[in-house]
Amino acid sequence: MKKTLLQIAKYYYPAEGGIETVTKYIADGLTDFENVIICFSEDGITRVDHINGVKVYRIAPALRISTQDIAVTYYHYLKKVIYEVQPDIILLHCPNPYLYPITTKLKPKDAKLVLLWHSDILGKGLLYRLIRLFEKRILRKADLVLATSPNYIHPSSPIYNFREKTKILPNGIIRKDFLWQPGDEKTVEEIRHKYHYKKIIFFVGRHANYKGIDYLIEAEKYIQSDCVILIGGRGPETERLKATTTSKRIKFIGRVPSEYLRCFYYASDIFAFPSCTKQEAFGIALAEAMFCGCVPVNFTIEGSGANWVSVKGETGEEVPLGDVKAYAAAIDKLLGDKELYMKYAAAGKERITNMFTCEQSNSEADKLFHQLVNEE
Repeated sequence: MKKTLLQIAKYYYPAEGGIETVTKYIADGLTDFENVIICFSEDGITRVDHINGVKVYRIAPALRISTQDIAVTYYHYLKKVIYEVQPDIILLHCPNPYLYPITTKLKPKDAKLVLLWHSDILGKGLLYRLIRLFEKRILRKADLVLATSPNYIHPSSPIYNFREKTKILPNGIIRKDFLWQPGDEKTVEEIRHKYHYKKIIFFVGRHANYKGIDYLIEAEKYIQSDCVILIGGRGPETERLKATTTSKRIKFIGRVPSEYLRCFYYASDIFAFPSCTKQEAFGIALAEAMFCGCVPVNFTIEGSGANWVSVKGETGEEVPLGDVKAYAAAIDKLLGDKELYMKYAAAGKERITNMFTCEQSNSEADKLFHQLVNEE
């Protein structure tokens, strides 16, 4: 009889995002387990869905506080779901602080609790001080903590004090979504033609402070190469960011549909990854771009896995945090040295293929979860 894996996530497919991608490929890939999801509903409707054989409970939030959804009925629904499915493992995707005390209270004695630590909570001030107690409690209660990179087991992170029960589970890309497909050549050509065959520097991601888009916009002033900077995605900072520049080289292109994302990676020359805090714990988009041969330029972020995904001087360029002139110089260096560029591109694709695919992540998760439930 299959063991049951209950994932507690913020959102689930078709919601987009790095954590949502990981949640889905775990649910789809760990076929030795009966997979169940409970998450918040994005459309304000509480319901149960079935997606690729996975039962998904969606709970409508009542309000949102500092990006955290709150549902006064969540305790009731989670208690009901736990009773119905009798999970052997509860996998809580963190951060999701509202659910820390609820999960701690409701976890059955015979169920194993695993925390997949996607990121620390940063920049929340008083709010974080209020939830720190609950964070420590759930870390103590956890049977296993999963960090997405060795870099994140760092003295600045709450998981550092629980490193004896922390293992590494790297995130992975869904490789089939980024392999060259029939028709891609035409789409890539259309993208390049639209921007007059200039060198393309591409950013994609949520428009939030930690993504460092301000630094990219400032660095544009110092880039000597003839290029265009495409800023894909959207978020709470979009309109403010647009107002900070009048450069004709910077184009805000909005949301990039997932079915075309790989074509933008293939059409682009540089992947701009200017994230500036360890809230950027890994960088799924970084791995996707590298798999497609788009060479990244990063900042050094102490305690972030992004500098483990792309290795300085091997798969891309990395410059001191916030140094926009060095960032611009790194872009010019890559665009002016084809041999170095091709070396990085090949090494980057190889690194992602060998280390950061969803198949590899699921294989490691499967091993760790079986070890956990088979312990005496």
